[in-house]
Parts: sequence; structure tokens; C-alpha cells
Amino acid sequence: MIDLTPGNEHRTVHPRVDIHHEHRPGTTARPWVMTNMVSSLDGGTAVEGLSGPLGGPADQQMFGALREVPSVILVGAATVNAEEYRAANPNPESQRRRLDRGLPARATIAIVSSSLQLDPTLPLLHEPGYRPIVLTSANAPIAKRNQLADKVDIIESGDERVDLREAIRLLGERGHTIVLAEGGPRVNGQLVADDLIDEWNMTLSPTLVAGESARPAVGPTPATVDRFELSRLWLDDHMLFGRWTRRQ
Repeated sequence: MIDLTPGNEHRTVHPRVDIHHEHRPGTTARPWVMTNMVSSLDGGTAVEGLSGPLGGPADQQMFGALREVPSVILVGAATVNAEEYRAANPNPESQRRRLDRGLPARATIAIVSSSLQLDPTLPLLHEPGYRPIVLTSANAPIAKRNQLADKVDIIESGDERVDLREAIRLLGERGHTIVLAEGGPRVNGQLVADDLIDEWNMTLSPTLVAGESARPAVGPTPATVDRFELSRLWLDDHMLFGRWTRRQ
């Protein structure tokens, strides 16, 4: 990959190494929240419900590199079902880098679901030795909660819908310092509305897809529109990989 960030132009970068050196200051109030999304040139986030057609080898490289950073990967149930999520399984070298940074060898997937509408055949729910988290609401169906109880750790936050502000705080109480949100757009929209995003990572795919897929974040307009600053801009295979961080 080539660095296009002002001041670093044309430097060759190695995502799995360079991303570990990026500054992500923790806070006492809650974990650092970062995102990773891919979008077409015309703003689409999926083709026939899946993000895969927008990506490629370079995007997969960035996907894996960003997954080395957090202890928790946050994702909505609709995305988990559509993409048939599996447990995070980094290669041995990635596991070593994580362990060297004081992280568990594998990040924990945390699924956001007020209704607990999860496909019971999901590979994520049947990985030996791996226990995901489900963030749900107080009024989630008891029967579905009982069905999942032996497969996941359930964290309750909010009454009718998941309160992500509270959920992120509770993840922090469990010792998690960095959360990577992988969507979908409604989860991202709630994070935006609650002013929880510290770092926005976006892959711009050189594609035009039209269709009716959602933009990267969908939801209510926040009370205050924050401005972010460009921290990274990399190029590979005609794809742009941007990182914007909250202005301090």
C-alpha cells in the first residue's frame, strides 16, 4: 500500500504493522470506539445484501489489520446473519502481535440485538472454546434468551432497545479498552447519534452499485455535528483507505 497522507506521501506502508502504531488514547469513562466500513463511490454499502462484492484483496488485508487492534468487535445482528459471521480467528503471527500488546489472542464478537433474532446455525455460535457476547435489552424474548444462554454471554442494556452508550460503558467495566464496530449502518447510526465514535475507518471502493443499500450510518441526526480530522489515507488497487479521528 502507498501512503497518501499529507506529509507522508508515497511511503510504502504495511497495514498489519503500521496500524499498531496509531494513537488510540483510552478514557476512564468508556472504551475507544473505532469503525470499519466499505462504501462504493456512490455511497452503497452492499450488493444484494452483502459487502463482499465491494472489496478485494487489499480490503481484506485492511479488514484483518484493523481486527488486530480491539478486544471487542461490535456488530449488529442483521449483519451477523447476512454475512454468516464466524469467530475471529487471526493467524498465529497476528495472535502473537495481539498477545504482545496485552490483548487476548482473539477478539470477542459482541452482537447487538434487542430481539435476539439470530440464526441458530451461525458458525459464530458453534465455535469450540469461543464465547461471543450478545448485547440485548431488558425486554428481549425470554425463550430466545434461554436458547442462547449456553452459547453466549448476555449483557443487558436498555429496556425496549439496546442502549449502546450504556453497553459500551459496561464493556469498559469488563476491561475492554478498544471496540471495533463493523456495522451495519443502523448500529453505526446509533453510535453517531450517541456521540460514541472516536475513529472512523472507511474503505472507498472503486465501484458504482446504485441499488437501495443503506449509507454507512443510518439513524437520527445527532444534536451536535462533530468534525473529524484526517489521520491516514492509503491507496492500493485503486481503493482508498481513510482514517479520521475525533478532533481533540
